[in-house]
Amino acid sequence: MPDIDPVAALQTASPAEVGLSAEGLARIDAAIAGFIAEGQLAGAAILVARHGKVAHRAAMGLKDIASGEPLADDTIYRIYSMTKPVTAVAMMILHDQGLWSPDDPIAKHLPEFAAVKGPDGAAPVHPPTMRELMTHTAGFGYGIGLGPHDPTDKAYIDAGVWQADDLAEFARRVAAVPLAYQPGATWRYSLSMDLQGAVIERLSGQSLPDFMRSRIMGPLGMVDTDFFVPAKKLPRLATLYHMYGMPALTVLDHPAFVRDPAVIPKLPSGGGGLHSTLDDYARFAQMLLGGGALDSVRIISPEAARLMAANHLPAAILDAGVLAGMQRMGPGRGYGFNGAVFHDPALAGSPVGRGTYQWDGASGVWFWVDPEHDLIFVGMIQRMMQEGMPRLQDLTQAMIAEALAAPAQKPNFSPSA
Repeated sequence: MPDIDPVAALQTASPAEVGLSAEGLARIDAAIAGFIAEGQLAGAAILVARHGKVAHRAAMGLKDIASGEPLADDTIYRIYSMTKPVTAVAMMILHDQGLWSPDDPIAKHLPEFAAVKGPDGAAPVHPPTMRELMTHTAGFGYGIGLGPHDPTDKAYIDAGVWQADDLAEFARRVAAVPLAYQPGATWRYSLSMDLQGAVIERLSGQSLPDFMRSRIMGPLGMVDTDFFVPAKKLPRLATLYHMYGMPALTVLDHPAFVRDPAVIPKLPSGGGGLHSTLDDYARFAQMLLGGGALDSVRIISPEAARLMAANHLPAAILDAGVLAGMQRMGPGRGYGFNGAVFHDPALAGSPVGRGTYQWDGASGVWFWVDPEHDLIFVGMIQRMMQEGMPRLQDLTQAMIAEALAAPAQKPNFSPSA
């Protein structure tokens, strides 16, 4: 671990001091409170920071419906796929060390993939690369949800990939299953970020949780972010729901969904295993906005931050358009490393600034980092994503655009397109 001290809490400022409209921010609160009143959400917490200072935060509704306990500033949430950007940063730390390159074959770092088969059972058209692993284009499926309706997912389930004893065995089981498609041919949401966890362990010599704690969470002061919730913190964990009043139940065969949050996982999921708080994730997002640094603490280089936040999908894939839950990639809105990026917001029909990097999680949580407007937004809820639920990221992005009342300062870094 680098010899650095954790950063302090983010400073605060009034909305006017950072060029935001207090009235506009209040309208965001009112819109979310309306969803709570309608029974769409049990509760929600949001945080907005601009120019490095928190200008607005709110916690509304309930942490647990049965007890009537309200959300608090330190409530812990299951963040599911918002783990993926954290895993990307872990990968970029190793990239800064020269331990991998985007054009490396995956097999250079996970040799078991040297013999991976293509979808036709023959050798793939080219060995899947690390860039493809970082962008859901390497040829993998996910092994959850579709089950017997998809041959690759069924093969993963039959191979017991999610029942592996550790990430090394997980990688071996995945490598034994033929690819779902030829590498680079399309975009498919996948277990790639869990395989990145295996790469991190192989290259660092540490477990994935230990590496993240020592190189990301510790230095950034993310004291409540981990792959499990210690017993003394369990009372702070938000209850997860499908709909208001309906406790969440799932049959998804994935350790991030079915495991006990109080138990240290044997298979830590780089794709969806973390728990976190509003403030912890805000520090992480602010680090991304700072080009890899927060205050005096540097996690990744500016070059690594730019590479992570650049679009890596070819026009052919973007023109066809791809979906992952609430996320849509298409013209103007591509995919970087483990997150969506807006390289042409106008073409994408979005009000965010150029270079915005974002993602969300299965429990409805969402965030974005907007370097053009020098702004971060983090939203935490506890409702599993379902068709017809409010599109909170799109809504809050539109409302933040309305609340921007002053020109932005020069961003800390400018991601390339």
